[in-house]
Amino acid sequence: MKNKNAALVCFSGGQDSTTCLFWALRNFTEVETVCFTYGQKHSIEVDYACSIAEKRNIPFHLLDVSLLGQLAPNSLTDSSIVMDNDKPDESYPNTFVPGRNLIFLTFAAVLARSRGIYNIVTGVSEADYSGYPDCRDTFIRSLNVTLNLAMDERFELHTPLMSRDKSEVWELADELGVFDLVRNETITCYNGIPADGCGHCPACKLRREGLDKYLRRRTSR
Repeated sequence: MKNKNAALVCFSGGQDSTTCLFWALRNFTEVETVCFTYGQKHSIEVDYACSIAEKRNIPFHLLDVSLLGQLAPNSLTDSSIVMDNDKPDESYPNTFVPGRNLIFLTFAAVLARSRGIYNIVTGVSEADYSGYPDCRDTFIRSLNVTLNLAMDERFELHTPLMSRDKSEVWELADELGVFDLVRNETITCYNGIPADGCGHCPACKLRREGLDKYLRRRTSR
């Protein structure tokens, strides 16, 4: 049975997806989560995602797509590749995992269909540091059409962070009443260190810059 008031959140336990989880809890009456293992070195994020969901009695699904990490060389799954700390001038950083969001959202849609859920929430953002091609609005819109055609359904992919930079993501978390939770109970760090993280990997630097920017804006009000 289709439930128009239910949503499935792609959930990694990081800043963005946790903010999206609480956005979904505000906008839908029933919410479930799906998390993925893909051979990521920072797999501890799965434990944090599971903990956040379990503490709030939110159904948590874990899917193994580790073949992805084997097919697409990148610094998040291959310890022999030194992680780019900055975005190269004319290419994507080697933290880009080709096909990741394509695979995640496709598997999420298959799972959602089996659960009678047709709203899928993901934390991708065009305003994010990397400019990954699978975070663009055009990609999401295209995939939404493809998923509907592939399964003859009417899924809706929700991207509440699409036009928000990191400071605005912090602001949204604050508006949702989960600023402290997101700051202290999530893991964004590519080196697997929770909360404020290692401070020097690309994810940590982006998170910290956004936090500082938002706190300056908040204190000036």
